This record gives sequence, C-alpha cells and structure tokens, in this order.
Amino acid sequence: MIHIEPDPGSTPTPDRRQAWRTRRGRQLGAVAAGLMVLVAATAVVALRRPDRPVPSPPPARPVVSTTTTAVPPPPVPAVTTIATVTGAVPYFGAPNGWPAGTIPIGSWWGLTKQLPVVDQRAGWLEVRLPQRPNGLTGWIPSSAATLSQTTYGILINVTTRRLQLYQDGKVQLDFPAGVGTTNDPTPLGHFYVMEVAAPEGPGYGPFMLDTNAHSEAILNWEGTGDAFTAIHGPISSGADAEIGSVGAAISHGCVRLHDADLAQLNRVPAGAPVVITT
Repeated sequence: MIHIEPDPGSTPTPDRRQAWRTRRGRQLGAVAAGLMVLVAATAVVALRRPDRPVPSPPPARPVVSTTTTAVPPPPVPAVTTIATVTGAVPYFGAPNGWPAGTIPIGSWWGLTKQLPVVDQRAGWLEVRLPQRPNGLTGWIPSSAATLSQTTYGILINVTTRRLQLYQDGKVQLDFPAGVGTTNDPTPLGHFYVMEVAAPEGPGYGPFMLDTNAHSEAILNWEGTGDAFTAIHGPISSGADAEIGSVGAAISHGCVRLHDADLAQLNRVPAGAPVVITT
C-alpha cells in the first residue's frame, strides 16, 4: 500500500486553524477599535463645531451712580408757624415741666404777641420769647395760642452788609444795609419780627420792623430800659449815602435800609423769622 502525505498548504491542521482564527480576531478587533476612535473624534469635532454659532454675551450695562448731593436747608425756614398769645401767659422749661416764667406784657411788649414756633409736642408749643437773654425759648400750652403761618423771613449778613427777603425758602429781594459798628455790633442769632411799628421820627422810613434781638453792647438805649434791634430807614441823608449800593457799618446795632427798599418789606408780618449771621 502506498501512503501519501497530505500537502501542508492545502488542508490546515487544527493548530494552524486556531492560529488563523487568532490572527483574524486580532485584525477585526483592530478595525473595530479604529472605528470607535473615528466615531469619538467625529463626536468631539461635532461638539467643537456646532451647526449654529454660539451668540456673544450682551454688552455690560453702564453703571449709573445713584449718589445724590444733599441740598442744605435754606438759612431761613420756608414756612414758619406763628403762635398768637394774649396776656401774661406762663411758659415752661419742658412739656409738662415746671414753670420757668411768664411772657412779659407792658409798654415795650403790648398785650398780644406773635411768637414763632420752633417745636411742637402733643398739647405743647416751643416758642421764641421776646425778653432777654437772646435766643430764649419756652414751652406754652397749645390751648393758649392761635396758630397761623407765614412763608416770609429775613436774613441779615453783617459781613456782606446785605438784607435778603426770603419767601418759601428762596431769596426774593436783596438790599444793601447799614449794620452795627465794631463797638456796637448787630447781635447774631435767630430772632423774629416782634412788631411792625410806626416810625420814631423823620428818617426812619415808612415803618419800622422791631425785632426781639437785644444789643449785647447796650443795655439801656437813651433811658428806654432796653436796647432792641430794629430794621428802619437810614435816619439821615448822610447815612443813606454811606449805605450806597454795598452797605456800611454805621449804626449802634440797628439795621438801616434805603426808604424805597424798606417799603418793600411791608409784606413781612409780626412773628416772621429774622436770622442775623456773619
């Protein structure tokens, strides 16, 4: 019998078939891995390059400052409440406090007075008082007064030598003024028109505005027992010329105006505030 050996390349043995399968599996695995890398890369590119452009963020809004500059209050109140009282009304150091005195009456004061109110509490009014010392205030029962209001007030500056009429907190008129000298200065502080009086004589103008500002240098003016500061005319033609357009320091403390300027203050009532400053 003739034994014929099989051709090694024609029919693979089991070992060779296993080796072939292994190589084939490795090849397919490499192809699959390559496809996965390609898909992942495509996805990354798709994420990085979207179909629609990403909109730009809106521009930042400009910052608007909300800081405001506080407006100082006018030197003269825009509105003043006036308490009209009659007779010797007692005043107190505080609401429901101990009596501190009595509002004076007499030849200087008259029976009825108009007093500016500077504060109010339930049933009580703090008012400026006419007597010395300057700046004196007291509390009176609100039941003892009749109330009214004014929008007028006067500001006197002894440095610039000007008198200004205020209405509703705004300057309406501005005049040159004669004020006190260095030896007899016009007193400074918060006062009020105590009365609108007839002129004392020629040169005092059409009327006088007597205030409750007492001279700090003169205690007894010409034997009258006190020394009040009044707003009146120039007294003489020489003083009128000195006042001129810029004012002058020529008086014993009173405030002198040209007659025509004084006449324009006829709208100012008793009780209206008068502030005298530097």
